[in-house]
Amino acid sequence: VRCTNPQLCTDNGANIVVTDYGEGDNTDFILSPRAYSRMAQSDKAAELFAYGVVEVEYQRIPCRYGGYKMQFKVHEHSKYPNYLAIVILYQAGQTEILAADVWQADCNEWIGMRRAYGAVFDTTYPPSGAVTLRFQVQGRAGVYWVQASNVIPSDWKAGVAYESDIELE
Repeated sequence: VRCTNPQLCTDNGANIVVTDYGEGDNTDFILSPRAYSRMAQSDKAAELFAYGVVEVEYQRIPCRYGGYKMQFKVHEHSKYPNYLAIVILYQAGQTEILAADVWQADCNEWIGMRRAYGAVFDTTYPPSGAVTLRFQVQGRAGVYWVQASNVIPSDWKAGVAYESDIELE
């Protein structure tokens, strides 16, 4: 992302991680002071930050998380065993997660999870036992499903992240 004010900003911009998404053309990025300072000319960071709202342009680039595989964090608002929300972490590459399902072994079927916001998916019907997830991905290879078997243990805890063997590109 880079600021479009040439008096205050460099042409380089800053790489940021977008953790949520908005709808339509009037979407906001909420940037840290560090991002403002990286967009600014060397002596203009404080002046740029004082603006608060600046016009920007952006380009999507592939994320790289060296040494990390995809993780599934049980959201802090999850309540065992009646409500499960997961946050998908370290989604590398230029893929987009479109949907998530949870496997219900007792009825032998995939149950769709609701996209609460951003990379957070939830369900009021979490399975008993270890949690197997699948998620629909859109990337260079088209649209496809990726499965994470038993990625969250049966005794899951809110706030804990569980690593998978999955690396998206």
